Amino acid sequence: MIFSGKSRKKLIVICGATATGKSGLALALAARFPTVILSADSRQVYREFDIGTAKPSLLDRSQVPHYLIDICDPQETLTVADYQHQAQELITSHHQQGITPLLVGGTGLYIKAITHGMKIPRVAPQPELRSQLATIPQAQLYQMLFQVDPEATTKIHPHDTVRTLRALEVFYVTGVPISAQQGENPPSYPILSIGLDSDWQTLETRIQQRTYQMLETGWLEEMEYLTKKYGQNLPLLNTLGYAEMGRYLSGETDLYTAIQQTILHTRQFAKRQKTWFHSRPEIKWFSSEEPNLLDNISQKITDFLV
Repeated sequence: MIFSGKSRKKLIVICGATATGKSGLALALAARFPTVILSADSRQVYREFDIGTAKPSLLDRSQVPHYLIDICDPQETLTVADYQHQAQELITSHHQQGITPLLVGGTGLYIKAITHGMKIPRVAPQPELRSQLATIPQAQLYQMLFQVDPEATTKIHPHDTVRTLRALEVFYVTGVPISAQQGENPPSYPILSIGLDSDWQTLETRIQQRTYQMLETGWLEEMEYLTKKYGQNLPLLNTLGYAEMGRYLSGETDLYTAIQQTILHTRQFAKRQKTWFHSRPEIKWFSSEEPNLLDNISQKITDFLV
């Protein structure tokens, strides 16, 4: 059983909600089969945000080649289009070496960008343009969008300010409606998508354990360093976990409350992830609690690679 072979241009996806054991499964599979791991996590792409994003350890990364981790500075913005471009180049490169990569993570949009070949306008956020547009009432913005891209308004709700602004931003930067730049161009190679699921009681226990483990391994010290280096207004410091712990460090709340809020918000995030991934019919689901999980998934992969 191997993950390699020059005749095989394939991709294996391991996805699911946070704390379901995706990273551990990927490492266990890589111990059985020669492969590489491509991260599909929208925060692990940023350097120095290590503990709070549950990045694989340096030891893990030394044992199995990991990619798409630490590829962007915290002050920069990595768009989905940027991620897709880098991931597609890595997949092509490893296919040329006869290697079937593992795409592993919980950021659904990153995974869909690869598995569905989403056509994404390569337009970075334009802060000055957005600030100008943000002064205009949403009803007027929506009418402006209807005038330049009526097709987009059939897919964007009149009250959806975020998507309205993005559609206008793309049009004003490129001169081409966002609707004309979207769609899908799926890859030609076969893809096996494996989803890890977990019952809520087990998942909540894992989320609690991981939160405390992050604190024990220096999460607060990491945050103090990042806050001192980049300032409290860095957007990444207002993401899941970092925002809650940041309120503790600034004296707005006590540590117990910050921990409980982190656990609650992580559980809510996991619920949204589960809903999104379960809407994808191509995913083959496995329970992370089943006793022969590694053997069962290994067999599924072996059948796929034949």
